[in-house]
Amino acid sequence: MKHKLLFLLSVCFSSILYSQEKEVNPPFHIKTISFVQNGQNVIPLFQLGDSFQLQFDDLHGTEDNYYYKITHCDYDWKQSQLSINEYLVGFDNQRIQEHINSLNALQIYSHYRIPFPNKLTQLKVSGNYVISILNEDQEVVFARKFIVYEPLVSVPMQVKRARNVKDVDFKHNLDFAVRSNTITFQSPLQNVKVLLLQNGKFNNAISDIKPMYTVGNDLIYKYDRETQFWAGNEYLFFENKNIRGANNSIARIDTEGGLYNCYLYTSNARAKNPYTYWPDINGNFSIKNISAENDEIEADYAWIYFTLSAPSFYENKDIYITGMFNNHALTDENKMEYNEKKGIYEKALMIKQGFTNFIYTIADKNGKIDESNAIDGNFFQTENNYFAIVYYRENNQRYDRVIGKGVATSTDIIN
Repeated sequence: MKHKLLFLLSVCFSSILYSQEKEVNPPFHIKTISFVQNGQNVIPLFQLGDSFQLQFDDLHGTEDNYYYKITHCDYDWKQSQLSINEYLVGFDNQRIQEHINSLNALQIYSHYRIPFPNKLTQLKVSGNYVISILNEDQEVVFARKFIVYEPLVSVPMQVKRARNVKDVDFKHNLDFAVRSNTITFQSPLQNVKVLLLQNGKFNNAISDIKPMYTVGNDLIYKYDRETQFWAGNEYLFFENKNIRGANNSIARIDTEGGLYNCYLYTSNARAKNPYTYWPDINGNFSIKNISAENDEIEADYAWIYFTLSAPSFYENKDIYITGMFNNHALTDENKMEYNEKKGIYEKALMIKQGFTNFIYTIADKNGKIDESNAIDGNFFQTENNYFAIVYYRENNQRYDRVIGKGVATSTDIIN
């Protein structure tokens, strides 16, 4: 009986120790969470040794104390077997020291910044990471994934049209290879893994793709279905760098309630319309106040009023406003509400001023995205960026290294 109890305790402890790490969405008062590199909001994919920052705003504006914790993960986002001193130089669970209050903004907020590497924390190895922001009670306020890679392989990629006739106008297919002059792959079918991302999103990533075949030390991926993404449509946008001025994306502005209110023109579902070239930044956003010197603390927040005219088909599902500005999160805060009197979907979101890409995402009640019935349709002409992240674990190695990445754009699509 004693041995059985010890066994059960060890199993429970192991499941806790190596549990899957997930992103945690923030509460309402935490806004504009972004990974920043060279002054630009970026997809969280960094070369080992590069400098980057995590930034966010707290609408409380009281300079609350926050702490950060970093967890190293395996390919499947379960906590790796490495101890903290094996993947970090220094310490984590440190108080965020760089923060400053907003200036000349109607909405007060405190702006926080964590640079990496810093004098207390440096990353030692490549891999999947989760950074968690904690409050003074050591409760997780939010958590974000990021990936650190080593440039040890080349990953030539090509976006092609789908080979299946019924999908040829609606999907993108990825052909790629993994090549290295520095690594001789051991058991590549088991030890090499790939993660495919469309515009840096994790919620529709493709994983567990094995090489179709090998040629010497080259790994070849030429699948018909396994590496296909729904192409989607170009992102919509609004621009309020001059927060007091209406423009071709904002119908009118007022300050009722003490903050700026920006009412966007009503969007119409584009699925039945022909594809129209509409340059976007693939879901990204840029914080900008044209009247300010420091956008990080002088850009204001505004209530953005979205309205969508969509077919009644969507009434049985949920519609969300998503983009990098909210980490594509399918939360109640981002879910639209149907106005039966007007026959349209409505939602107001508080968003920091600048240039923001967004799209309407449809999902079922369980949060599963329905890309095949996308509100704005799927068109092979859509410009998307694709990433192939390559993981490798040598025999007897204790963690999954990220040994390279490939990048391709569908502007270069071929048949």
